Amino acid sequence: MMHLVLRSGSIKDLAADYGVSYPTIRVRLDRLIDRLRSIAEGTTPDPLTELLASMVERGELSPSHARLIRDTARRGPNTPGTHQGETP
Repeated sequence: MMHLVLRSGSIKDLAADYGVSYPTIRVRLDRLIDRLRSIAEGTTPDPLTELLASMVERGELSPSHARLIRDTARRGPNTPGTHQGETP
């Protein structure tokens, strides 16, 4: 967090400092934000979100696919528009 402040909030510069891509830093920050929200609300982090974030960090899944999986899981299996390219 200190590095982000020292870089004036530039995620691009932070990614360069750590030698990782912008999406990787974005995922790490999103996970940190989720954890801080959970702590503030007194809840536990979502296991699916944690798993997807880990997979993105390891390069096993793209950030856009991770968001698609997470959003689909949150909507539930019987919600229209669950699959990309699905027509109503």
